[in-house]
Amino acid sequence: MSAVQPIPPNSPIAKKSLSASMQAYLDRRSLIMLFLGLVAGIPILLIFSSLSLWLREAGIDRSVVTMFSWAALGYAFKFIWAPLIDAVPLPILTKLLGRRRSWILVSQIMIIAAICIMASVNPANEGSLVLMAVGAVLLGFSSATQDIVIDAYRIELAPPSLQAVLSAMYVTGYRIGMIVAGAGALYLADYFGSTESFYSYEAWRNTYWIMAAVMGIGVITTLVIHEPIRQQVVVERKTSEYTRLVLVFAISVIGFVLVFANAGLVLPETESVFAGFLIEVVRMVSSLAAALIIGYGLVKANLVEQEFAKTTWIEPIADFFRRYGKKALLLLALIGLYRISDIVAGVISNVFYQDMAFTKVDIANAVKLVGVVMAIAGGFLGGLLAQKMRIMRAMMVGAVLACVTNLLFILLTYHPGSLPYMYLAVILDNLAAGLASAVFIAFLSALTSIRFTAVQYSIFSSLMTLLPKVVGGYSGTIVDSTSYPFFFMFTFLIGIPILALIYYVDKYIVIGDNDNIYGDGSDDSNNGGNSGSTKGVELTKANPNLTNTNEPPRALE
Repeated sequence: MSAVQPIPPNSPIAKKSLSASMQAYLDRRSLIMLFLGLVAGIPILLIFSSLSLWLREAGIDRSVVTMFSWAALGYAFKFIWAPLIDAVPLPILTKLLGRRRSWILVSQIMIIAAICIMASVNPANEGSLVLMAVGAVLLGFSSATQDIVIDAYRIELAPPSLQAVLSAMYVTGYRIGMIVAGAGALYLADYFGSTESFYSYEAWRNTYWIMAAVMGIGVITTLVIHEPIRQQVVVERKTSEYTRLVLVFAISVIGFVLVFANAGLVLPETESVFAGFLIEVVRMVSSLAAALIIGYGLVKANLVEQEFAKTTWIEPIADFFRRYGKKALLLLALIGLYRISDIVAGVISNVFYQDMAFTKVDIANAVKLVGVVMAIAGGFLGGLLAQKMRIMRAMMVGAVLACVTNLLFILLTYHPGSLPYMYLAVILDNLAAGLASAVFIAFLSALTSIRFTAVQYSIFSSLMTLLPKVVGGYSGTIVDSTSYPFFFMFTFLIGIPILALIYYVDKYIVIGDNDNIYGDGSDDSNNGGNSGSTKGVELTKANPNLTNTNEPPRALE
């Protein structure tokens, strides 16, 4: 099968039949993303839920247990070192496997090593938590790196018209991986003999060893898949230049860690939730500022060539604004707000179910089982939808469903303890969330320049959850001050402005090669396709940068 072939970005894309759209899920590239998604979904819960239960069974204080969640901060700041993934080849491996596969393989080996480090530590032993923390931080950094490269690999593997399918398969694999590392790890630890009343280090050690072995699926997948063909020329540099670039990054990270660790000694302590949040924001911003100042100073001191540093960190951002001009701000607003309705509602969902008099078993069956299946089904529907219509129309459908389904939870407040109403809300909400997620990932992939795949997509994916997570942190406060019906009506209303953003983006900006600038064919039968052509002209005039981007061709199906 031909993996990739050049195609002009603005060529009209033929509409697929339903059978052809379904067939896309059996494409070799879709199956690749299923397996890569599986191994991408495993590490995150080995840092959060599974590790938390392990530490609690070992008798570790709750305050210490929650600190281990900081090990996953790499997911939030992966865009900082994503430029290195695009810029730096790996010795020997890059020539053998290619730029993307070599980085995926190294990140997977680091993940396996981190899991083994954690498995080698009995947290019940005094002084052992430092090594456990090292393993957890390495796991967070390695898994975030794997996410960076897999996202870049996916975008370079297929055209935007196929990205929703690849995204749906990737998310499906990711959710399966989370089940393996979440419920699967708990079942294994219990099977090997560790419970709340009887802690067994050997049980957890064996569980984490098995998780490390499961990661071997990713290594095998990486070795048998093919490298996507990059359409742009990669400028090769001397090894010393790459070394100095990495050194600048490493020194800046050390500066970040030192400022972050010591800022806690200077900043005041408070019991107020809001004040505490502001203090943590100041702490994080100060640490980032220190890292940027250190990096800037090292570049100015010529530790690394200024042109190389600018190409690595500044050019990807400049490219985005160069392609879309002032309308880039409209796109960034849409990226940052598109998922706000369902993410904010989802933060408090488990607490809501408990307050509605549902048992843990009810919640597990509905949310963790049926909900996951429905989210996967929604992802598949989103993939089909994005193939059958322009990406912005699919985005509109996803946005409408994501906010409207929140109203079902208001209905549930009038029927507390009713399983039929609970399942109705869970099924439709997860279907909508899965659909919206699939088309949104396809949208982000279409926005990403093929020149700076890893960097730009990392920035987009970090931005898309930043504001929703911040607002979601106050969901409990909103409910305490008002009521659940008011809160879910609020999450519905904040989704309405998103529809206006989608409308204006659709009107003035062409997104992806399946957002056909010659029209979607709906009016072609009436006037010979002229309406489609007219729309294409209008869109091109509204975004004059579109025809001057010199964007390298994407892969062809």
